[in-house]
Amino acid sequence: MMTLIVAIGAQNAFVLRQGLRRHAVAKVVAVCALSDAILVAAGVAGFGAIVKMFPAAITVAAIAGGVFLLGYGFLAARRAFRPSALRAGDDVNTRPVLTALALTWLNPHVYLDTLLLLGSIAAGRWLFGVGAVTASITWFVALGYGARLLGPLFAKPRAWRVLDGLIAAVMVTLGVTLIAGW
Repeated sequence: MMTLIVAIGAQNAFVLRQGLRRHAVAKVVAVCALSDAILVAAGVAGFGAIVKMFPAAITVAAIAGGVFLLGYGFLAARRAFRPSALRAGDDVNTRPVLTALALTWLNPHVYLDTLLLLGSIAAGRWLFGVGAVTASITWFVALGYGARLLGPLFAKPRAWRVLDGLIAAVMVTLGVTLIAGW
């Protein structure tokens, strides 16, 4: 269960970045944790069966999510190659809540993981769902606020360049995979 939540992806990369920047961490963590709670509850309640009846919805979500992830990846690549954007006080996301919502709800992997996979494992077992939601909240709080411990490392522009480069690589790879796979 925890491996579905901790998997490196767009949402976790964004939470980490916001935690490192110490910008709107509480809001971003709350959006991600609440979104996961809603999706886990829907999965446990059996929503996955409905999604299986409408596979076109997954295809549309995959393509839209892939395009979004490609755009996010290219922005991260631009930050990695633009030294002025690497200082901790610069390039602060002015819409962190909207970005967190988009990275969560436009990501087809979220639906596959929470509604289909977790939902099929936990179908009707609410205690399992409570455990998944607790693990999710714990993870997002630890990631968002634990990122501060990495602050000294990210005081150097080179570390930001590496992080943004890794984020770009993951986002572009996920975006291409989603678009090509559907």
